Amino acid sequence: MFILDFSLFVDSLLIFTLAFLIDLILGEYPDRIHPTIGIGKMITFLKCKSKSPNPKVEKANGVLMALTIILVVSLPVFVLLFWLRLLPYGEILYIIVGAILFKATFAITGMGQYTKPIAKALRQKDLSEARKWLPYIVRRDPNSLNERQIISAAVESIAESTTDGITAPFFFYALFGVPGAFAYRVINTLDSRVGYKNVEFRNIGWFSAKMDTITNYIPARVTAYLMVVAAFVLREDWRESCRILQRDKHKTASPNAGYTISAMAGALNIQLEKQGCYTLGDDHGIATEHISKALRVMTVTAVLFGLIVVVPVLVLRIYVIGL
Repeated sequence: MFILDFSLFVDSLLIFTLAFLIDLILGEYPDRIHPTIGIGKMITFLKCKSKSPNPKVEKANGVLMALTIILVVSLPVFVLLFWLRLLPYGEILYIIVGAILFKATFAITGMGQYTKPIAKALRQKDLSEARKWLPYIVRRDPNSLNERQIISAAVESIAESTTDGITAPFFFYALFGVPGAFAYRVINTLDSRVGYKNVEFRNIGWFSAKMDTITNYIPARVTAYLMVVAAFVLREDWRESCRILQRDKHKTASPNAGYTISAMAGALNIQLEKQGCYTLGDDHGIATEHISKALRVMTVTAVLFGLIVVVPVLVLRIYVIGL
């Protein structure tokens, strides 16, 4: 029994490590084959079918829509990986396919693909080019932002995406394997598509928004404190990161986003601001190089989360729970 459990642990660790390397080496999958694009298309189709003049029916439809997409996406992943393990010499295929699939649920280098061009454009004093890249990472009107606000938006996005784009999928992979990571990716995509409080989505999207808040609760907090450690490793201002985290973590409308954004603001000794919504950190000046510094903090935080959270949780799941 111990040998079987050890084998499961090694397989899970290999899937995690290989997926991490795939991300660092190859970056994001092309849109035409990326599962998140397919999830988005399912959401677009089902949200139209979920409309109802009756608010209670519309809310119920929103719950059904979310649970249906989670099941439709995660169940085939579970069945495929379970079947691969049963094949003769299927363990290698299980690890390779598992890693390829798991990689689709998180993005480390992908954040740099969208924020590095912003930094490059700003260094060249090309605000127009920088604004063209902003819609890929934030929902704000790029034409209303000056250079300082563009940099802030990029750094904020990197900080927040450290949780929902990296560590939260890691966390649910550690708990429930690759299907768990896909279930989280569905929830997060649902929130980004329908999790708004406006007239169109407040009924259909309430359940998706609530699930996203709940699933990010633990990862956001752990990630924020690991950002403080990452700041120490990178010789950034870890003391200020801890101070600003404690002071400003509740200043955002989201109960989760404020944690990582404030930790990042403190680590880089900058002020991050979304006009009319929040101001986190103290104003010591902000420059384009803070985008690359934020990317380094994000990457080191991801590595720390893997070592300090994923590995122990995998041990707990496989040796104690036996899954």
